[in-house]
Amino acid sequence: MKITRVEPFHCDGGWRPWTFVKIETDDGLVGWGECSDNRNARGVAGCVRDFQHLLIGRDPRAVELLYWDLLRHSRQNLGGVSHKAIAGIELALWDVKARALGVPVYELFGGPLRERVRLYWSHCGTTRARHGRALGLPELRSYDDVVALGREVVQRGFSALKTNIVIPGDPADTYFPGFASGAGSTDGALDQQILRKIERLLAAFAEGAGPDVQLALDLNYNFRTEGAVKVARMLEQFNTLWVEYDNWDPKALLQLKESTTNSIASCESLVSTRQYRPFLELQAMDVAIIDVPWNGFGQAVKIGSMAEAYEINCAPHNYYSHLADLHSVQLCAVLPNVRIMEIDVDDVPWKRELVTKPPTIDNGYIQVPTGPGWGAEIVEEVLREHPWPPPSGSPGGSMGSRY
Repeated sequence: MKITRVEPFHCDGGWRPWTFVKIETDDGLVGWGECSDNRNARGVAGCVRDFQHLLIGRDPRAVELLYWDLLRHSRQNLGGVSHKAIAGIELALWDVKARALGVPVYELFGGPLRERVRLYWSHCGTTRARHGRALGLPELRSYDDVVALGREVVQRGFSALKTNIVIPGDPADTYFPGFASGAGSTDGALDQQILRKIERLLAAFAEGAGPDVQLALDLNYNFRTEGAVKVARMLEQFNTLWVEYDNWDPKALLQLKESTTNSIASCESLVSTRQYRPFLELQAMDVAIIDVPWNGFGQAVKIGSMAEAYEINCAPHNYYSHLADLHSVQLCAVLPNVRIMEIDVDDVPWKRELVTKPPTIDNGYIQVPTGPGWGAEIVEEVLREHPWPPPSGSPGGSMGSRY
């Protein structure tokens, strides 16, 4: 079996592009991987093309050999778009190999430990605040609307949700100083007004969702450690799943963890075992967030296994298409230290149509697929019907890349 073609694709995912890699072989087998990056989508696709000459004519089943050949070729560019391109290729290679054997990818990693995985509703309120009108979703004009969204979370079977710093209004907005520009945008300073708004937001979610639903707040990179500590301590009054905070300094992250009774989740932006190692050695977080489309499946499994050795749970970073959902749930299937899995609920109407068999989601859980490879393939007709960048006036046409 030989690789005959390696091709990247973009699809309009609403407020961000989805990026896929398709690998074709001379015996007709096709593999798909997702490596979506809403900030440098063209860069990732360009890197996939840059790697084509290392792949054409080679056996796709030698996944580890090809992975390390790609990594050695780009060793001076560890991380970033090149690593995400490698991940997309690697995921497509695992799909080909598993399909050739007629088994799910997880069977190549020892088989599943579980049949289903608990989910949390991610960007709950965030997507509606920024893009609700374009997606035809209820808008968050008041904190009463947030309470109603909390009730909706319960009605739809979820036992956990994660939001960002959402500010209801007409229009609603979200507080993302790290994505602003100009003077003061990099200060990362927390003021009392924002702290009170965070408290009011979480109180509204708690009122609507009730005592049995866990709440998580994602702070991204938006405050220095001092501000993150104040937010985490304030949130101790709520039934929290975790406080999610990104930081490039493992000692600073450990400072946050040791300052609060809340669980701390982090590291979604890291790639490779090398980048995770200093955070794990310090046990700087309670939950290690792992992005499969940015690391690839083999690295994600190794990172999860490293975390297990330090008694740390894992959770996939997963706000992409249903193909990435299948990547992530298969990671959860093979790891013994899974906390919960992220999934976006508010999304474009063609999300389910984009794959041949959407994942089964019921009562706040996602089922581990049983079909070969990832359990589904991309439907190219649907992909091509929703190009990115989207035409002006389409559901995604007016949405910027703001997360």
